[in-house]
Amino acid sequence: MADPTGHLELRGRIMPASNATFLGELDGREVVYKPIAGERPLWDFPEGTLAGREVAAFLVSDATGWDVVPRTWCGEGPHGPGMLQEWEDVDAEQEAVTLVRAGRVPDGWFAVFDGVDDRDRDVTLVHENTPALRRMAVFDVLVNNADRKGGHVLAMPGGHRYGVDHGVTFHHEPKLRTVLWGWAGSPLTDEERAAVAAVLDAVRGELGDRLGEHLTDLEIRALEQRAERLLARGELPGPYGGWPPIPWPPF
Repeated sequence: MADPTGHLELRGRIMPASNATFLGELDGREVVYKPIAGERPLWDFPEGTLAGREVAAFLVSDATGWDVVPRTWCGEGPHGPGMLQEWEDVDAEQEAVTLVRAGRVPDGWFAVFDGVDDRDRDVTLVHENTPALRRMAVFDVLVNNADRKGGHVLAMPGGHRYGVDHGVTFHHEPKLRTVLWGWAGSPLTDEERAAVAAVLDAVRGELGDRLGEHLTDLEIRALEQRAERLLARGELPGPYGGWPPIPWPPF
């Protein structure tokens, strides 16, 4: 499917956001627009652009067949080239990641960590135990997501889960930071192994060429190695090394 190339009309700016983020309309569809000119440089991600990594994340999502990331592409807008992503209307009645009173973990949910909220109340951060969210956890390992906050998980009608904000992904060094640690150490399912294998095959072919438009050769090779390692170990990893395992803030 060809990416839309029509005129982007901005509707407003999305706040708060670390980088310039706008809501606009393109070909009758609401889209998120993040111009490269509005990106703040990151010392630990000196190569490429946030926009390019967001597009690369969509390409890997597409290779899994899981539709983890809304359709994302590079395009032009009023503030120059940047990332465009289809806007998705969430189901306000659902939550995939949330806070509960300390220790009161609902059935079918995983506790991630205990802490205090903005009112100094003891709370536990939890996430649901569903196949849709677990697929996102596997995807995050592949793309080495350094910023999977709870607010970056969109709960959709029917139980689907979208992940957004993938500007800090694909580093060649281990940088996985996520609130989705509930499955750490659990074996991959056959479906998950098949999806990881599909990504590995695709990276060695056409997907690798497409990723080369947005990532360095070292980053692409690191993606390939993460897929190989995930298949060899056969389980979802847990926190490791000196890198903080939880993004801050977690939402």
